[in-house]
Amino acid sequence: MKTTEDIWFEYHNKLSAFIRNRVANDAAEDILQDVFVKILTRIDSLKENTKLESWLYQITRNAVIDHYRSRRPTENLPDWIEQPRSVENEIIRQELSSCLAPMIGQLPDKYRAAINLSAVEGRTQKEIAELEKISLSGAKSRVQRGRALLKSMLHDCCQIEINHNNELVSYESKERDSNIC
Repeated sequence: MKTTEDIWFEYHNKLSAFIRNRVANDAAEDILQDVFVKILTRIDSLKENTKLESWLYQITRNAVIDHYRSRRPTENLPDWIEQPRSVENEIIRQELSSCLAPMIGQLPDKYRAAINLSAVEGRTQKEIAELEKISLSGAKSRVQRGRALLKSMLHDCCQIEINHNNELVSYESKERDSNIC
């Protein structure tokens, strides 16, 4: 039977790479340390040395799963904690939204229809597929491509600032000669 020190030297880099492929780098070392603590405390439960590697990876997989479970919120925040949108942010959002109608009008027909049906009319992608007589994946593709084109047009016109909550904070026109903006 290998000692925990032997296991550390042989599997440290392999398990570290396994973890880093699944979580952010800042959490990987902590998870790896937890894995080796579990290995140290449970090495006696391993009955066959030939199953060592699969046993190590199972412990590591479970540690990664535990990491994600611990990050998942368990209950909603109380109402008094949630911040309402500021009036200023709402005005900025409305101003920028008014630019979208002309941009949508400049999209190619199939993307314009998909965006109008999904974003403006609130239809599901399944409904879009039925209305346009295309496959569901085709409808999804049109909506995604239409959104990407709109995003590109918007970034060509404006410098947009978004905060860490993915909320619009400000925008500034790039003042180019454009018939889109």
